[in-house]
Order: sequence, then C-alpha cells, then structure tokens
Amino acid sequence: MTIELHTLSNGFRIVTENMPGLKSASVGVWILAGGRHERLEQNGIAHFLEHMAFKGTKTRTALRIAEEIEDVGGYINAYTSRDTTAYYARVLEEDVPLGLDIIADILTNPLFDPAEIEVERGVILQEIGQTFDTPDEVVFDWLQEAAYPDQPLGRTILGPAERVSAFTRADLAGFVSEHYGPGQMILAAAGAIDHDAIVRQAERLFGHLSPVISPAAPVPARFGGGERREVKALEQVHFTLAFEAPDYRDPAIFTAQVYSTALGGGMSSRLFQEIRENRGLCYSIFAQTGAYDDAGLTTIYAGTSGEQIEELALITIDEMRRATDDMSEAEVARARAQMKAGLLMGLESPSSRAERLARMLQIWNRIPSIEETIAKIDAVTTRDVRDFAAQTATAGAAMAVYGPAEKTPALGALRERLAA
Repeated sequence: MTIELHTLSNGFRIVTENMPGLKSASVGVWILAGGRHERLEQNGIAHFLEHMAFKGTKTRTALRIAEEIEDVGGYINAYTSRDTTAYYARVLEEDVPLGLDIIADILTNPLFDPAEIEVERGVILQEIGQTFDTPDEVVFDWLQEAAYPDQPLGRTILGPAERVSAFTRADLAGFVSEHYGPGQMILAAAGAIDHDAIVRQAERLFGHLSPVISPAAPVPARFGGGERREVKALEQVHFTLAFEAPDYRDPAIFTAQVYSTALGGGMSSRLFQEIRENRGLCYSIFAQTGAYDDAGLTTIYAGTSGEQIEELALITIDEMRRATDDMSEAEVARARAQMKAGLLMGLESPSSRAERLARMLQIWNRIPSIEETIAKIDAVTTRDVRDFAAQTATAGAAMAVYGPAEKTPALGALRERLAA
C-alpha cells in the first residue's frame, strides 16, 4: 500500500492510499473546525452546517445530490466532532470522480436556501430533543461539561435549542468564511484510487479557493472537574466518570489507552469481570481513553439500578485502586493485543483508512506508519500501566449521573477512596 501526499499552492492538502485488490474507495474532505472552534453564540453551528451540506447547492438540488450518488450505488454522509467536520463518500472505483465532485460542490457552492434552513432547523431540534430520551448519550454531554466547564470543549456539539432556533443564513455563511479555507481542509482518499487523478481533479475543484484570514486558535482546554447529578424516574442510573489523561501528542497516550482497555475495554477486563460477571450489577460497563490537541480523558460508563449504584460505584473505584498494585503482565499483554487487533482490523476498510490519513495529517502533519504505531503500543510496560493507574488516582476528575441517582456516592467521596 502506498501513501502519497500533495499540497496545492493555496494550502489545500491531499493524502491518498491505494489499497490493491479493492474495487471501491472512500473519499472525503475533513475540515479542521468543529464544536470547540465555535464562539459561545455559535454553539451548534458547525453541526448545523453539516446538516445543510446535503440540502442543495448552486448546481444541484438536495434530491439530485441523493440521486446522483445512489444511482451508482454509492453512499455519502458527514459528521461533526469537537475538532473536525467531515464530509465523505464511499463509491466504486469508477465513480471516485463523481463522489469527489459532489463533495466539492456541497463545500464550495452551498445554497443555504432559507426554506431548507427552516426545514433542517426542525430536524436538528428534534435531534436535540431525542438526546434527552437517550440517557446513555446525554450523560456524556454532561460529563464533558463537568470536565471542561464554561469553555468550548465542554459544550454540546448539537448546541442548545435556543441558539439553534436563532441561527440565520448569515450565521452559517459567516462560520464557513471563518473556517472553511483551503488551509483548513484535508482531502483523504483510500481504496481503489489513483493519486495523480485525484490531485488533478482537486486542483480544478479546490485550487481556486483563497486562504481565509487565520482563524483564532481554539480556547485552550482547562480541566475543571466536579459532578452533575440529574435525578429522574428512569429504569437505570447512567453513571459516568472522567479523569484527566494525556493529549494525543503525548507519548503517554498509549499507556493511558492500554490502561483503560485492561480496566474496561472488553469481556475479560477487570470492570466487566468483577461488576457484571461476578456480581451481576449491570449489563453494560466499559472504560476508554480519548484525546484532543491539548487534553485527554479516561472515561468509565455503567448502567445499573438505583438500589445498586452505590455498590457499583465503590467497586469501580476499588478496581481502579487495585490496578496500581497488581495489574498483571498478562492483562497488559492482552490489552496491547486488543488495541493492535482493533487497529489492524479497522484499517481493512477504506473508510477507516481515509479517516486515519486525515486524522494523522491533522495531528502530525505526516502519516506515521502502522508499524510505528504498533511499536508504541508494544513499548507500553506493566510498570507504565501501574504508574499511570497511580497518577489517575490523584488526577482531576468529573462525574455525571442520570436517573434514580439519589444513592450515588458524591464525587469527593469516590476520589478520597481512590487516593486512599
């Protein structure tokens, strides 16, 4: 497999990876702007723009966009995260030019028809309402807010209903003019692709774009911590914890990920075995570590009854505390194997490959080899994991719980137990 890079004269970056033997490809454009790039009055607008992408351009109606991609059996979609907005398509080899042309059209020629804005506003307000009926989703928004209070990184990606209700066409166009410059775009493609052909087409489609005035850097992350407890008559308490972790350029991020995998990353993990298998306190429990440019979080989630939440929370803390002393070589080796297998299996998909290309270029301005990443995972030792577990015991912490949560121990009490 061959990774190739090219940058147009206006700063627009192109990265491709040919995957021999495939008959399809994934192609997309990643915008280096998401929820954390919004000002307070803009909260939710990056996601609103994602919705508007498929609502018509100066050359295609919304129906035509859908019909053109589906006439060839393709698939087109988008998503918004806190630091990125992505627009991508999966198509057969011969239809890569069509997929890229449609993506370029929705990014460079958006119509922002007032009638369509109103229709999509209603869709997004319904989506916001739906999150409150999905406790295991909304509780993570509250956890993020508790971890990073009063700053963009702590705000919901969807935005509050009152702001979404007020966005205008000018607001949408303004965010595009601030953040959708060629220097903030990465075109990534993987699968059955021809690098030179994509570069030529990208020059025609994006080469005319003028650089935007350098947008303001996002507000630096400041971990705040604290707890949010929302009591409601649900069947379960949805319990989440977050602890400060390394950012994605810190070499310790691999240790943090091995730790969270061993703690709660699979059926053999400590939390799953002790809390679900041995005690039957929950159906779902997991731990994971995610990272941003300047911050990271190790998070834990579980759902249980109001009567059992205290026991579940205390055992979770006890397992975290125990990891500082007796995390075994076998557990760490298993966690490393899970991470490597997950990485390699995921990259058999051209969509995952394209996303990795864009993500790595965003972080490192280069594409680290798979072998380099695996070597960093393999370098994590049991001593490293135990030391990280000890650091976590005194790290900043946040908690969010939702449901019949009256018996949930206070975050302060849990932190004292963890540090004991």
